[in-house]
Amino acid sequence: MRRAANLDSNQPDIVDALRKAGASVTSTAGVGNGFPDLAVGVRGVTVLMEVKDGSKPPSHRKLTSPEREWHGAWRGSVFVVESVEQALKILSTL
Repeated sequence: MRRAANLDSNQPDIVDALRKAGASVTSTAGVGNGFPDLAVGVRGVTVLMEVKDGSKPPSHRKLTSPEREWHGAWRGSVFVVESVEQALKILSTL
């Protein structure tokens, strides 16, 4: 059984901003095994976002080994975001 997900402190703000911008957002942080934290849908496009806390030192923002492996094998769109601004910028390009 998987333990509760450890959410980055900025994830609720990012989710709120994405929803206010018109996206649907599902938290997938509890999936584990390197799977990204958010599934985001807008205008018929789905992207995955891995949330890292931009206020932490760079060494604490690195992808974990399972995340690196998962991202490397994934053939779709996945983004690492550290702020509301980054998440909204990605959304604007879709």
